[in-house]
Amino acid sequence: MSLQNSSGIAQADELAELHARLAEMEEALRAIRSGEVDAVMVAGKSGAQVFTLQGAEQEYRALIESMNEGALTLTADKLILYANQGFARMVKCPLEQVTGSFFRRFLSEEDRATLRPLMKGTAISGSKIQVQLLACDGSQVPAQISIRPLTKKGNNRAAIGMVVTDLTMIRRNEQLLRALTNRVVQVQEAERGRVALELHNRITQLLCAALVRSQALANRLSEDDGILKREAIKLREMLGQTAGEVERISRDLRPSVLDELGLVAVLRDTSTAFAEQTGVTVKLACVQLSERLPAGIELALYRILQEALKNVQQHARARHVVVQLRLRGGGVELAIHDDGIGFDPDHQPTPRNGKSGLGLISMRERANYEGGALKVKSARRAGTEVEVHIPLPRSNGVAKVS
Repeated sequence: MSLQNSSGIAQADELAELHARLAEMEEALRAIRSGEVDAVMVAGKSGAQVFTLQGAEQEYRALIESMNEGALTLTADKLILYANQGFARMVKCPLEQVTGSFFRRFLSEEDRATLRPLMKGTAISGSKIQVQLLACDGSQVPAQISIRPLTKKGNNRAAIGMVVTDLTMIRRNEQLLRALTNRVVQVQEAERGRVALELHNRITQLLCAALVRSQALANRLSEDDGILKREAIKLREMLGQTAGEVERISRDLRPSVLDELGLVAVLRDTSTAFAEQTGVTVKLACVQLSERLPAGIELALYRILQEALKNVQQHARARHVVVQLRLRGGGVELAIHDDGIGFDPDHQPTPRNGKSGLGLISMRERANYEGGALKVKSARRAGTEVEVHIPLPRSNGVAKVS
């Protein structure tokens, strides 16, 4: 073998050894970054030295890695020093690509702006925020981030700790629950309509027929019949009151004026009937709508008014109520304000029948299903205001105010 061939073989062997050492170093670096290594031994002039990686205690790491939530530690510059496999799976990204990157890569511009003030100084202690994480495959993951400050011992040490909870299943369950709630409401409305029709077309007619017969009986009796005539007159009055009550119940179940004349007309009728029944003064102020609102929105607003007035009658002890229907911010807004005793929203009493808050929940669900939101403002001895805002479809041209 020639000297030149021997030299070439030696260089090839040396090159292969270098490649092997480089691969070994890359694997070690990957293990350190992924959290698989607890300590590193480095050979030096004074012998081998062992460097324990701070925060790498085996028991603690085992706990963190077993979490369903994501766990992160960040520098003050928001560089990710550590991430567990839970977070990597959440953002659908290899762990080695997560560690060493900046956390902002997983946030939209809007969420970055919202999160920025929460990660400054003492404001971050115990803070929570809901965001949409940007996964590496382009999808979005709804998540809640809990932020905790960590003790800083240098510029390259962890300053911020995070626990990230995937809200995908929670959001899905909320959507399923909302769809189920809406289905229940639809069934209720259909049943209310059926019962209202039965009451109006059958029961009311029978009562009216009995009323006519009782009136005829009273007319046939002379003054000489005395007690019998008085009883016939009382019977006629009772039948008249019963027919009126049945008609009121039928109207509350499904007012025909809502289907025939629209929202403003039914708000006026409902407010008038409430004032007559309770003695509470109701002031109604409505915009003039250039056309009918979508049927679902009209029904939702009517039911919310109905429930709010029911609460006024049962709990508020109010003397005056103001109802306003207005157009604002591309949507329709209904506000009901009373001058009653009010309540503390944070400490609502729970009555013995266990029905506390069900009316409020019903109002919120009706508003939410139509894409709107409901707010309740109240304080003791300061009255209560219920305000609901529902956006209108762009094709709906009702934005003309009188």
